[in-house]
Amino acid sequence: MHFSGQVSIILIRPQMGENIGAAARAMANFGLKDLRIVSPRDGWPNQKAIDMASGAFEVIPEPIIFENFSDAVKDLNKLYATTARPRDMVKPVYTPDAAIEDALPLLQSDGKVGFVFGPERTGLENDDLSRCHAIINVPTNPDFSSLNLGQCVLLMAHAFSRVSIKADSKATPMGDSMPVSQDKLDEFLGRLESELEEAEFFKSDAIKPSMVKNIRNLFIRNDLSDQEVKTLHGMVTALAKKRKAS
Repeated sequence: MHFSGQVSIILIRPQMGENIGAAARAMANFGLKDLRIVSPRDGWPNQKAIDMASGAFEVIPEPIIFENFSDAVKDLNKLYATTARPRDMVKPVYTPDAAIEDALPLLQSDGKVGFVFGPERTGLENDDLSRCHAIINVPTNPDFSSLNLGQCVLLMAHAFSRVSIKADSKATPMGDSMPVSQDKLDEFLGRLESELEEAEFFKSDAIKPSMVKNIRNLFIRNDLSDQEVKTLHGMVTALAKKRKAS
């Protein structure tokens, strides 16, 4: 279980300190150390979380707190969203074990992977899901599929431990195929949206948000590499120059 990459657990707007503590305890049990929390309802530090962690924060660092999802994941290369509900987005769907297997080549090549968990009451919102590359769905009883947040993190941490121990420790270098980090992808998508706006691509303000979301999904789904995003920047530059010169 020795990889040069990094696994991050990202909790989006968690509501109960006890669940944060349970998540930290699960991470410590299975060797995961990077816990990131976006806008915890009851703030941080949280004594209920510390109590439930049962000393886990003596094994792993205390969580890093972020105000928004974008800042929490900007340095990561690939994001897996956990959700129990089917969505209308076209994304790969994995079991926990299959997701870890998919992430292993990236982790063996200094990549950074994030597993994203939504708030207890609602789960991840569509805007959060649209930023993720793939979905993790835990096979459960269809008549009672809801999992506690702490349980869900425990399942993923255990899957990481179990699958990675079985994996061949020989690294498979990804070279130029390393997925682009989220901040660089966001930079490109923001630029693309701006250029499309200037070119009057969005014919209606009413449908623009859904079109932007579809465009984002199109690029995220294809695991673009850093070099590919640089190429796309060049393409946008060329097209913009041509349009402005005409």
